[in-house]
Amino acid sequence: MTDYVASLWQEINDSDEMPEEFVKKREEVLQRLSLFTEETSQIDELLNDESVVSNLRSDKVANLKFLEQQHGVTIQMVDMLYDYGRFQYSCGSYANSAHLLDQFRILSTDNDKASSASWGKLAADILTTNWEVVMEEVNKVKESIDTKLFNNPLAQLDHRTWLIHWTLFPFFNYEPARDTITEMLFSPSFINTIQTNCPWILRYLAAAVITSRSRTRNTGAYQKQLKDLVRVVRQEGYEYNDPVTEFVKALYVDFDFEAAQKKLEEAEEVLKGDFFLSASADAFVEAARHLISESYCKIHQRIDIRDLSARLGLSHDEGEKWIVNLIRDTRMDGKLDYQQGTVLMNHPANSVYQQVIERTKGSFFRTSVLSAAVAK
Repeated sequence: MTDYVASLWQEINDSDEMPEEFVKKREEVLQRLSLFTEETSQIDELLNDESVVSNLRSDKVANLKFLEQQHGVTIQMVDMLYDYGRFQYSCGSYANSAHLLDQFRILSTDNDKASSASWGKLAADILTTNWEVVMEEVNKVKESIDTKLFNNPLAQLDHRTWLIHWTLFPFFNYEPARDTITEMLFSPSFINTIQTNCPWILRYLAAAVITSRSRTRNTGAYQKQLKDLVRVVRQEGYEYNDPVTEFVKALYVDFDFEAAQKKLEEAEEVLKGDFFLSASADAFVEAARHLISESYCKIHQRIDIRDLSARLGLSHDEGEKWIVNLIRDTRMDGKLDYQQGTVLMNHPANSVYQQVIERTKGSFFRTSVLSAAVAK
């Protein structure tokens, strides 16, 4: 890292000479690196020896006692792994830092330092863009928050807030993590954290739900997430709003299609300037147009193609192709009238018996939840 800062200085000042302060700093870093390497060499060799590792158990106290009696390992040597890991992180050697902090975490009985090491390893893995390992660390940190901080609600709130922000990196850079993190953020503890401490995360949650439409449009999980998103956006409107959340509100709360189209244009500009969402801007606009079309078709029986095209920001020909593809992809019961320039939608009404059955199911579920809550 010192070399990197020195190279920046040379580039900014257009000089081939390195200032004395950088040379001195580099020598100090190399000396500390050599000292750390020497002091941790013994324990590092032990932890890479399969015959030693095979004798370790889940009990950290017993492991330390075994290593102390058989190999002369002390608490100070274990703590040196933590210091060395932090030093490697400050040097920009993130892979080595993650390795050292993981070794420290395996042996340390200091819960506070072990927790700090977990956060450090998560940060190091994010910076190495090793997303599969990042997701493993996210689950470990989440489990630690739930189990080790259960008697400290304020600390849980703070740590969940940090974790939510850190998960934005894999959230929008690693496609397989999208569904897992979305499900986590919609869990009661995390959605409460978002509402309490960081309502601006609703922008990213809304973008994730909307852009996942093409993958999970017809699943019950997606419909539930969309319903929960609308509920939270409505509740938190007084606290936070931006063009993305206002688009959701205009479309699903106010059913104002003109306002939704206006907010979609604003949201596109916001997303293109967002560090995490810039790569998803086009996918968001495409998915949002589908949602506008679906909602519009569900509440209208006769749809003017020119009018709907204008609401979607498309030309008449583009709008006509769009509607044809929409009817085909969503399997809506609709018929295109080219002469009139309209689409006729068939909305069969549910029978009274089916409506009664659905409402009874909902009432039974709510009664069961209330009974369980009262029993506790």
